[in-house]
Parts: sequence; structure tokens; C-alpha cells
Amino acid sequence: MISLLQELVRTPSPSREEGAVADFLEGWLRRRGLAPRRCGNNLWCSSGSGPAVLLDAHIDTVRPVAGWTRDPYSASLEGGRLYGLGANDDGASVVALISAFERLTARPQGYTLVLSLSAEEEDSGPNGLETVLPEIEAECGPIVLGLFGEPTSLKMAVAEKGLMVLDCSVKGVAGHAARELGVNAIYEALPAIEWFRSKRFERVSPLLGPVKMSVTQIEAGTQHNVIPDVCRFVVDVRSNGLYSNEELLALIEAEAPCMVVPRSTRLCGSSLAEDHPLVQRAKALGIPLVGSPTLSNQALCRFPSVKMGPGASERSHTADEFVDVADIGKAAELYFELLDGYENLGQRI
Repeated sequence: MISLLQELVRTPSPSREEGAVADFLEGWLRRRGLAPRRCGNNLWCSSGSGPAVLLDAHIDTVRPVAGWTRDPYSASLEGGRLYGLGANDDGASVVALISAFERLTARPQGYTLVLSLSAEEEDSGPNGLETVLPEIEAECGPIVLGLFGEPTSLKMAVAEKGLMVLDCSVKGVAGHAARELGVNAIYEALPAIEWFRSKRFERVSPLLGPVKMSVTQIEAGTQHNVIPDVCRFVVDVRSNGLYSNEELLALIEAEAPCMVVPRSTRLCGSSLAEDHPLVQRAKALGIPLVGSPTLSNQALCRFPSVKMGPGASERSHTADEFVDVADIGKAAELYFELLDGYENLGQRI
């Protein structure tokens, strides 16, 4: 598995340019006796029958930042660490999930296991997992559980924040700044900005806390001597897994004293109940349960899911990214122990 990860690192695969690494992985999987299907630069395999369980990790990376002190594509091994762009995020999870998939499908299971190696995760692009899910469900049936490989220090993230970006505006009336004319849209927008700063939603997640809304950009006016007739501002909304983006949008539209236009509601938060069988199995295995503030492909899915994998989230997108080699084997073993003989899937749809 380590040599496979090295080849992944050596093959540049920035988001929306994953063709070369998808070609490599497709050939590698076929040589292992698997039959991957391909949709764009996404690959997936399935085995078994019964309710569908999805294993997903992404094959794309961000672009290297300026601070690298070594070749980001060298995939060098030093002191038990493998350095390289995408080694931590998300190549280590890719190879660990492949290993677990091969091991799990070598023996009968009471479900259909689907391995998905997806593109365009890092920029939430339109041609990633979202395009493949309908194909998977058409062949395998509805997915009842998802396990997303991401760097979580081998902890299980049972809750993940979602994202919604809002374009807001408040209107005024233009006038000459030297006269007592016009209605200043900036001043009119202040109560709306304060509403976003102070609004508290009722449901608070024990792992992710409250819904967080932040005004992050503001724009108004054409020149210094004209009273602005419109003030526009952007709000970053981070949901906590206890509200869908659609629910939050309806509440915001009903209460906020401004016009609100969402850019998208597709990146939802998620939360898996403590009594879910997979969570109970994780507890039995001594896997710590956490919440995750960062987005993953979970945000595109409406079925129960968790996120777990080798590597550390804080090392993602950093210079001299690395993964501890020993953690890859540990992750593959944990994936296997979590899902081997897993039953009662249909009870949690």
C-alpha cells in the first residue's frame, strides 16, 4: 500500500485535473482483479448484495503552497513519514480504504460494499462524487451508510459542519453627500448586519456547537460624494448537523431585515446519532468520537455517514505535508473491524 501511495503522490492531481491519477488507479485496480467503473475522473467498484455501504476517499489535491522545502511530488520516506502533496489529504485514506475493501469483499458480507475514489472534492466541483451517486444507486440500490476517508487522526467524526453562502442586500436612496438628501444604504444595513452577528438558533450540537454566521464581505457606494443606494454583504453560514441548509435558509429569510439570496444549499452538515450501530461499534473498539469543522464529500450526501482516516486535519493544505506510515495500516484495520459482519443496516435508513 505504501508504494501505491507513493505513486499517487508522484502523479499531480489538482482538482479538475485528475485524469492522470484516475488513469493510473483504474489500471492498478484492474490488475488487482477488480472491475472499476468510471465517470469522468471518478472511479467506483462494488461487491456483494443487500443494502449499500459507501466507502469514499478523494483522489484530487489542492495546489502546492509556496512554503514547501522539498519537492511536493517526491513522495520521500523519512523516519516513518511519507512526505508529499496529498499524502495526508487524501492519499493515505485512498490506499487504506482500498485495502479494507479488498479484505472485506474477500468474505461474504450482508451488504453491498461500494468503493468510491472521487474527483473534485477540494473545490466542491460539479463533476465529483455528486455525479457518481446516481449511477451507484441505480446499480446497487439506495446507500444506507457512508464512511468517508479523511485525515481525522483515526478518530471518528460523527458530526460535520455544513456551509451556505448568502448574498444579502439592503436598499437606500441615492443623493448628494453634501445635502440632507437620500437614504444611506450602509446605515440601513447596520441592523441587518447586527442581526447576523447576534442571532442564535435553538439547536446546539454537543460536538459542533451552535450554528455560526459571519459577515465576511461588504460593498457599497460608487464614489465619496454620493449617498449609496444599495449595500451588499456576504454571510458565511456554518451549520451544525442539526439543521439542513434549507431549514436555516427559511428561518433566515423569515427574520433577517434584508434581501437574502443563497448561492447554494447543497453543502449540508451531518450528524449521526449516538445510538447508531456504527457509532456503538466504534465505541466498542475504543475509537474516539469527535465533530469536524471542515467540509468533505459528506456535505453532498443525504444518508447517514461518518468521516475517519489516517493523517491529521491540521496538516492538510500545508507545506511539507506528510502522513505517518504506521497510521495507514491502523486505518485499514479499523475500517475492516468496523464493517466486517456489520448487520442491521436497513434499520437506520
